Amino acid sequence: MRQLEHAEQCALLKWWRLQYPAKSRLLFAIPNGGARNAITGAMLKAEGVLAGVPDLFLAVPAGGRHGLFIELKRRQGGKVSQAQKDMLEALQGAGYMTAICRGWLEAKAVIQSYLAGHCPGR
Repeated sequence: MRQLEHAEQCALLKWWRLQYPAKSRLLFAIPNGGARNAITGAMLKAEGVLAGVPDLFLAVPAGGRHGLFIELKRRQGGKVSQAQKDMLEALQGAGYMTAICRGWLEAKAVIQSYLAGHCPGR
């Protein structure tokens, strides 16, 4: 299952880097997920890793928002956890736009809309 999300995320980043080369570094992954042993997990938690943090961050202000966080899911399936829902809500309250996207094409459309200044409530 993770391989499908991996492929979607790789496709999105490839598109971004080709479409916006001058801003290529401003869309980046937050590698919060994945299986880890207990020691590594404890170390990361002590360093500030939090459950529910979205997969990607676009560090470009637009439409009155500070930036865009994207939780990227595969096109079919993939559940949003309660921790993810809670984090997205907290980020919205802090002035960021957030989106749950099913596949890279949906994420691409959200990014384009966001950069055009269209920042709906979520």
